[in-house]
Amino acid sequence: MPRYVALLRGVSPMNAKMPELRRCFEQAGFTDVKTLLSSGNVVFSTARAASAETLQQRVEKAMQDGAGYRFATIVRPTACLRQMLDADPFAAFELPPLAKRVVTFLREPQAVGEVELPIARDEARILKRIDGEVFSVYVPSDKGPVFMQLLERTFGKDVTTRTWDTVAKCAKA
Repeated sequence: MPRYVALLRGVSPMNAKMPELRRCFEQAGFTDVKTLLSSGNVVFSTARAASAETLQQRVEKAMQDGAGYRFATIVRPTACLRQMLDADPFAAFELPPLAKRVVTFLREPQAVGEVELPIARDEARILKRIDGEVFSVYVPSDKGPVFMQLLERTFGKDVTTRTWDTVAKCAKA
């Protein structure tokens, strides 16, 4: 049975409850639904494979129907996440000490043109793009989430970002 992860943009414990999200997915016919952390990561199975676009629409409709709200959703097969982790795109780069690795998922990769990489600002660097995923690093600083500003300016706001560790947890769930 195909397994997927729905990465919801803008979710926090303040604006969505994980048990409610899980119920929305189950009512929409998804099975073996698990929420991870409290930041909008929902892993689920479905009886048959479907395109990411189709699943994104189903998930957003399920949230609207079941909870009265919806978050922009980006869906990836967990098998693709495992392949990404095994390939480790960060390994080709010398990363600064204390660097945090993040993956940004593009909702519509084909809508985003080619970008000359790497791009750097302060202690943030966008290193590489592979299809619908963008790999970046940042060093936390008192300037705040500079890396998010850099990513949104480069790829738009129809994205969501997760730490490398969170991607690993989603792939294993």
